[in-house]
Amino acid sequence: MNPTDLLLPLLLVVFVIMMFRKQKKTTQSVAQQRSQMVPGTEVMTQFGLFGRIVSVDQEENKAVLELSPGNTATVHLQALTKVVTVPAAEEDTETGTAVVPDDASSLTLGKDPHGSTDATVARDAAAPQDETPEETLKRLNRDEKKEN
Repeated sequence: MNPTDLLLPLLLVVFVIMMFRKQKKTTQSVAQQRSQMVPGTEVMTQFGLFGRIVSVDQEENKAVLELSPGNTATVHLQALTKVVTVPAAEEDTETGTAVVPDDASSLTLGKDPHGSTDATVARDAAAPQDETPEETLKRLNRDEKKEN
């Protein structure tokens, strides 16, 4: 008997074993995640909706999520895909709650999110901080005409 004749059945057996092993790991991770999904847990759904679990009905396979204070949604348990954890750096050490900035400028400070040119970044940095909205519109329109 030729040794290459045994190679194909051996590869098939290895493939099947690996497939079952991956399925077992996936089942374990889903079971672990489901055990973490209790009322009060922050979660994300398959369609990107974030909320806090208010109640879970295992018999009906439903969970009620609080999306914002007073705003709830009922979703299927399979739609809950991820338990959201707040990074430790963003938590207030005294109260244990997440620190939320007052405005979005602190999130992009020193960053160039749109890949703008150095001239655009320098122009925005040189903009007066105490100008009125009308003055801002005039300045931006004037700058736009210069670029064209």
